[in-house]
Amino acid sequence: MKVIIKCAIILLLVSCTQTPDTETIRLYARASEAYAQGRFAETTEILTGVKKFPPALMLRARAEYFSGDFENAEKSCRRALRYRPSSFEAKLYLTRILREKGDLSGAIQSAESLLADNPQDIRALRLASDLAAETGKSDEAAALLDTAAELSAESAMVLLDRARLRWTAGRGAEALEDLGRARAMLPWDTPLLRSISNLENRIKEAM
Repeated sequence: MKVIIKCAIILLLVSCTQTPDTETIRLYARASEAYAQGRFAETTEILTGVKKFPPALMLRARAEYFSGDFENAEKSCRRALRYRPSSFEAKLYLTRILREKGDLSGAIQSAESLLADNPQDIRALRLASDLAAETGKSDEAAALLDTAAELSAESAMVLLDRARLRWTAGRGAEALEDLGRARAMLPWDTPLLRSISNLENRIKEAM
Protein backbone atom coordinates (compact mmCIF):
# COMPACT_ATOMS: atom_id res chain seq x y z
CA MET A 1 0.00 0.00 0.00
CA LYS A 2 2.79 2.44 0.90
CA VAL A 3 4.47 1.85 -2.45
CA ILE A 4 1.22 2.57 -4.29
CA ILE A 5 0.71 5.75 -2.29
CA LYS A 6 4.22 6.98 -3.00
CA CYS A 7 3.80 6.33 -6.73
CA ALA A 8 0.46 8.15 -6.72
CA ILE A 9 2.06 11.12 -5.00
CA ILE A 10 4.79 11.35 -7.62
CA LEU A 11 2.26 11.24 -10.46
CA LEU A 12 0.10 13.86 -8.84
CA LEU A 13 3.00 16.16 -8.17
CA VAL A 14 4.08 16.04 -11.78
CA SER A 15 0.59 16.94 -12.99
CA CYS A 16 -0.04 19.80 -10.59
CA THR A 17 0.39 23.43 -11.46
CA GLN A 18 1.08 24.21 -7.82
CA THR A 19 4.44 23.02 -6.50
CA PRO A 20 3.89 21.73 -2.95
CA ASP A 21 6.49 22.06 -0.21
CA THR A 22 7.93 19.15 1.72
CA GLU A 23 5.50 19.55 4.61
CA THR A 24 2.49 19.46 2.27
CA ILE A 25 3.78 16.26 0.69
CA ARG A 26 4.29 14.72 4.13
CA LEU A 27 0.77 15.64 5.23
CA TYR A 28 -0.70 14.32 1.99
CA ALA A 29 1.09 10.99 2.45
CA ARG A 30 -0.19 10.66 6.03
CA ALA A 31 -3.72 11.58 5.00
CA SER A 32 -3.65 9.09 2.11
CA GLU A 33 -2.78 6.26 4.49
CA ALA A 34 -5.56 7.29 6.88
CA TYR A 35 -8.07 7.52 4.03
CA ALA A 36 -7.08 4.10 2.69
CA GLN A 37 -7.95 2.65 6.11
CA GLY A 38 -11.31 4.41 6.25
CA ARG A 39 -10.30 6.95 8.89
CA PHE A 40 -12.10 9.87 7.25
CA ALA A 41 -12.23 12.22 10.25
CA GLU A 42 -8.48 11.82 10.72
CA THR A 43 -7.92 12.43 7.00
CA THR A 44 -9.83 15.70 7.21
CA GLU A 45 -7.99 16.78 10.32
CA ILE A 46 -4.56 16.11 8.81
CA LEU A 47 -5.36 18.21 5.75
CA THR A 48 -7.00 21.12 7.57
CA GLY A 49 -4.10 23.48 6.88
CA VAL A 50 -3.57 22.50 3.24
CA LYS A 51 -5.21 25.18 1.09
CA LYS A 52 -3.66 25.12 -2.39
CA PHE A 53 -2.63 21.56 -3.33
CA PRO A 54 -5.49 20.15 -5.51
CA PRO A 55 -4.87 16.43 -4.80
CA ALA A 56 -4.97 17.11 -1.05
CA LEU A 57 -8.10 19.23 -1.41
CA MET A 58 -9.82 16.41 -3.29
CA LEU A 59 -8.71 13.80 -0.77
CA ARG A 60 -10.21 15.95 1.94
CA ALA A 61 -13.40 16.44 -0.11
CA ARG A 62 -13.79 12.67 -0.52
CA ALA A 63 -13.25 12.10 3.21
CA GLU A 64 -15.84 14.76 4.04
CA TYR A 65 -18.27 13.32 1.49
CA PHE A 66 -18.06 9.78 2.89
CA SER A 67 -18.41 11.22 6.40
CA GLY A 68 -21.67 12.89 5.36
CA ASP A 69 -20.26 16.39 5.80
CA PHE A 70 -21.61 17.66 2.50
CA GLU A 71 -21.25 21.36 3.29
CA ASN A 72 -17.50 21.17 3.82
CA ALA A 73 -17.11 18.62 1.03
CA GLU A 74 -18.64 21.14 -1.37
CA LYS A 75 -16.28 23.86 -0.16
CA SER A 76 -13.27 21.57 -0.63
CA CYS A 77 -14.40 20.59 -4.14
CA ARG A 78 -14.93 24.19 -5.19
CA ARG A 79 -11.55 25.14 -3.80
CA ALA A 80 -9.93 22.29 -5.75
CA LEU A 81 -11.67 23.52 -8.91
CA ARG A 82 -10.36 27.02 -8.29
CA TYR A 83 -6.80 25.68 -8.57
CA ARG A 84 -7.55 23.04 -11.21
CA PRO A 85 -10.70 23.97 -13.17
CA SER A 86 -10.40 20.93 -15.45
CA SER A 87 -10.43 18.36 -12.62
CA PHE A 88 -12.85 15.57 -13.55
CA GLU A 89 -12.84 14.15 -10.04
CA ALA A 90 -13.72 17.50 -8.48
CA LYS A 91 -16.63 18.00 -10.89
CA LEU A 92 -17.86 14.44 -10.34
CA TYR A 93 -17.89 14.74 -6.56
CA LEU A 94 -19.37 18.23 -6.69
CA THR A 95 -22.27 16.84 -8.72
CA ARG A 96 -22.76 14.01 -6.21
CA ILE A 97 -22.59 16.44 -3.29
CA LEU A 98 -25.15 18.83 -4.78
CA ARG A 99 -27.45 15.88 -5.38
CA GLU A 100 -27.08 14.72 -1.77
CA LYS A 101 -27.88 18.24 -0.58
CA GLY A 102 -31.09 18.24 -2.63
CA ASP A 103 -29.88 20.88 -5.08
CA LEU A 104 -31.04 19.04 -8.20
CA SER A 105 -30.81 22.05 -10.50
CA GLY A 106 -27.23 22.67 -9.39
CA ALA A 107 -26.40 18.98 -9.72
CA ILE A 108 -27.85 18.84 -13.24
CA GLN A 109 -25.90 21.90 -14.29
CA SER A 110 -22.72 20.36 -12.87
CA ALA A 111 -23.45 17.04 -14.59
CA GLU A 112 -23.95 18.80 -17.93
CA SER A 113 -20.58 20.50 -17.55
CA LEU A 114 -19.03 17.15 -16.63
CA LEU A 115 -20.48 15.41 -19.68
CA ALA A 116 -19.49 18.25 -21.99
CA ASP A 117 -15.84 17.57 -21.16
CA ASN A 118 -16.15 13.81 -20.64
CA PRO A 119 -18.96 12.51 -22.88
CA GLN A 120 -17.69 8.92 -22.79
CA ASP A 121 -17.12 8.48 -19.07
CA ILE A 122 -19.40 5.80 -17.65
CA ARG A 123 -19.50 7.34 -14.17
CA ALA A 124 -20.61 10.69 -15.55
CA LEU A 125 -23.24 9.04 -17.76
CA ARG A 126 -24.68 7.01 -14.88
CA LEU A 127 -24.85 10.03 -12.62
CA ALA A 128 -26.49 12.15 -15.31
CA SER A 129 -28.96 9.33 -15.95
CA ASP A 130 -29.88 9.14 -12.27
CA LEU A 131 -30.49 12.89 -12.19
CA ALA A 132 -32.61 12.74 -15.33
CA ALA A 133 -34.70 9.94 -13.82
CA GLU A 134 -35.17 11.89 -10.59
CA THR A 135 -36.54 14.85 -12.55
CA GLY A 136 -38.96 12.71 -14.57
CA LYS A 137 -36.94 12.60 -17.80
CA SER A 138 -37.12 8.84 -18.28
CA ASP A 139 -36.32 8.90 -22.01
CA GLU A 140 -33.18 10.94 -21.43
CA ALA A 141 -32.18 8.67 -18.54
CA ALA A 142 -32.56 5.59 -20.74
CA ALA A 143 -30.56 7.15 -23.58
CA LEU A 144 -27.70 8.00 -21.21
CA LEU A 145 -27.68 4.44 -19.86
CA ASP A 146 -27.70 3.05 -23.40
CA THR A 147 -24.55 5.05 -24.13
CA ALA A 148 -22.96 3.82 -20.89
CA ALA A 149 -23.85 0.23 -21.78
CA GLU A 150 -22.18 0.55 -25.16
CA LEU A 151 -19.05 1.93 -23.52
CA SER A 152 -18.96 -0.92 -21.03
CA ALA A 153 -18.10 -3.22 -23.94
CA GLU A 154 -14.93 -1.16 -24.44
CA SER A 155 -14.06 -1.71 -20.79
CA ALA A 156 -14.64 -5.43 -21.27
CA MET A 157 -12.09 -5.40 -24.10
CA VAL A 158 -9.52 -3.89 -21.73
CA LEU A 159 -10.06 -6.77 -19.32
CA LEU A 160 -9.82 -9.28 -22.15
CA ASP A 161 -6.49 -7.83 -23.24
CA ARG A 162 -5.19 -7.96 -19.69
CA ALA A 163 -6.40 -11.54 -19.32
CA ARG A 164 -4.36 -12.51 -22.38
CA LEU A 165 -1.25 -10.89 -20.89
CA ARG A 166 -1.80 -12.57 -17.55
CA TRP A 167 -2.30 -15.95 -19.20
CA THR A 168 0.91 -15.51 -21.19
CA ALA A 169 2.70 -14.64 -17.94
CA GLY A 170 1.49 -17.86 -16.32
CA ARG A 171 -1.15 -16.20 -14.11
CA GLY A 172 -4.10 -18.31 -15.18
CA ALA A 173 -6.29 -17.75 -12.12
CA GLU A 174 -6.00 -13.96 -12.45
CA ALA A 175 -6.71 -14.22 -16.18
CA LEU A 176 -9.92 -16.15 -15.48
CA GLU A 177 -10.94 -13.51 -12.95
CA ASP A 178 -10.52 -10.79 -15.59
CA LEU A 179 -12.51 -12.82 -18.10
CA GLY A 180 -15.35 -13.31 -15.64
CA ARG A 181 -15.52 -9.57 -15.02
CA ALA A 182 -15.36 -8.87 -18.75
CA ARG A 183 -18.27 -11.25 -19.41
CA ALA A 184 -20.37 -9.55 -16.71
CA MET A 185 -19.74 -6.13 -18.25
CA LEU A 186 -21.08 -6.98 -21.70
CA PRO A 187 -24.49 -5.34 -22.17
CA TRP A 188 -25.63 -7.86 -24.78
CA ASP A 189 -24.50 -10.79 -26.89
CA THR A 190 -21.56 -9.62 -29.01
CA PRO A 191 -18.73 -11.30 -30.96
CA LEU A 192 -16.52 -10.30 -28.03
CA LEU A 193 -18.32 -12.89 -25.91
CA ARG A 194 -16.99 -15.62 -28.21
CA SER A 195 -13.42 -14.43 -27.70
CA ILE A 196 -13.90 -14.44 -23.94
CA SER A 197 -15.37 -17.94 -23.96
CA ASN A 198 -12.60 -19.31 -26.19
CA LEU A 199 -9.85 -17.96 -23.95
CA GLU A 200 -11.64 -19.21 -20.83
CA ASN A 201 -11.84 -22.70 -22.28
CA ARG A 202 -8.14 -22.69 -23.26
CA ILE A 203 -7.07 -21.60 -19.79
CA LYS A 204 -9.30 -24.09 -17.99
CA GLU A 205 -8.10 -26.96 -20.16
CA ALA A 206 -4.46 -26.05 -19.52
CA MET A 207 -5.04 -25.71 -15.79
